[in-house]
This record gives sequence, structure tokens and C-alpha cells, in this order.
Amino acid sequence: MRIAIYSRGLESEQLEGLKVLLAEFSHYNIEPVIYQDFFNLFYTSINIKDKYSTFNRSDDLDEIDFIISLGGDGTLLDAVTFVGDKGIPILGINYGRLGFLASIGKDEISLALEALVKRTFVLDKRSLVHLDANMPLFNGLSYALNEFTIHKKDTSPMIKIHTYLNGEFLNTYWADGLIVATPTGSTGYSLSCNGPVVFPDSASFVITPVSPHNLNIRPLVIPDDSIISFEIEGRTDGFLCTLDSRREIASKDVLLAIRKEVFSISLVRLNENNFLQTLRNKLSWGLDKRN
Repeated sequence: MRIAIYSRGLESEQLEGLKVLLAEFSHYNIEPVIYQDFFNLFYTSINIKDKYSTFNRSDDLDEIDFIISLGGDGTLLDAVTFVGDKGIPILGINYGRLGFLASIGKDEISLALEALVKRTFVLDKRSLVHLDANMPLFNGLSYALNEFTIHKKDTSPMIKIHTYLNGEFLNTYWADGLIVATPTGSTGYSLSCNGPVVFPDSASFVITPVSPHNLNIRPLVIPDDSIISFEIEGRTDGFLCTLDSRREIASKDVLLAIRKEVFSISLVRLNENNFLQTLRNKLSWGLDKRN
């Protein structure tokens, strides 16, 4: 078995967990394939005696059974850009803060590796958004697991976002920005802008305005087989366009459209964890002395 390890980097006090992970690899005779930049950060602190390989690009991830993300949700979103349409399941071990996606704790590393080896895990299929544009954006990585956003630049005035649903006019949003979130992304940026939480298998998109000027504008849940297109007006020449944590500055003359990506991402879940438990744990639901 070959398992890739991706991380942006770990604090020195977190390296103990990495040692445990690599020891489990050795115990189960798993070959690690380590992200090169991450390997360069820790190789002087950890003695690796067993065979290993490194990767830099998505093309280096052939014949990989799983990819393990060490970090928070942002790290896991980075890992998604390496996986793309390869179908490699992603297991997120949380070294960050909240951890909606990277939901497996550092103390569960041994349990998680045992589940991978014995195939006693659950795969959650997660849909993505795909961006079509009439100008090159995001170097071909035109998909996102959490959300696509349009946002004004810095301190520029609000923008007008003319929005169409399957070619039919929906609304003009006078706002700082607009979010199109997947069910997975409904617990992210969209939630902080008063968007609803939707279940991962709900086959929907959530359109959430960011600081709308009209107070009667509310988030909208639509079927994910819809095509959402945009035309932008503003007093500045461009605006921010993001896919998850990746961003581009686009001209206001650009034409944008969002649809469901043709492939999905598989997240590894341990059997005892599920979406309802994650909601209760991460959002502190039920922590009321009346319960």
C-alpha cells in the first residue's frame, strides 16, 4: 500500500504525531509518499529509515491508495487540488482549530491507520463547484470543494452582481460579494454570512450574499444541476474571484458561470463519526444548561 502525506507544515511540538504516523506506516508496511516541501521542513528532525518517495504535483500521485492531510480544513482543501479527478480518498487529521473536514483527531492516528488497512472506514462522496470563464483563471484548477466567491477588492465600493439561473434573471445583488457554496462549504464562509447548513448529500448549492445593501435579500438554496452565471458592475476595474482559498483578480468584463463539477471527492470517515456528531461537536450544539 502507498499512502501520500500532505501538509503545509507542523509546529515543532506537533512532530510527535508525525512520528506516530510514520511508525504506523512501518508497522503495516505502508510506503509513504511525502509532499516535497513538507519533507524539507521536517527531515532533519525525524529519522526515516524505511523506503519513501516524494511528490510535487498531481501527476506524481499515480498508484496512490490514500492521501493523508495533516493540518486544518485549509490544508485539506489544498490536498483536493492535488487529487482532482484521480479518485484518491482523502483522510484529514486535524492539527488546526475547528476541523469540519479534517475531523480526525491527533489522538486517533493509530485508529485511523488501522481502519485504512482493514478497510473499516466509510467514504463520504462530496460534490464540487466548477468555474467556467471567458478568460484564463486559476491555472486550470477551476474547481472547489467549499465555495466559489465574487468579492470587491479591499476598500473599494460595493459591486453589482447580476445573477442568472439557467439563463433566466434571478437577481442583482448590491453587496460586498456573493458566495456559491456546496453542501460541504455550507459550514464555512457561507455559514458566517448567515447561510443555512445543508447536509452533504443534499444535491444543492447555496447562494449567499456578503453584506447585501438590501436587507430583504436572503440566502437561497437551489438544485446543484443548475448553472449560475454572473455579470459584474463596479466603480473599479476588477474584483476578487476565489475558489476555496485560491484567489484571482478578474476584470469586471469577465463572464463567469458556476456548475457542478463532473467528478467528486471522497473523504474518509471513521465509522463512529457522522455529520450530525460533527455539527454538535464543532458548533457546540446542546451545550446549554437547560439540556
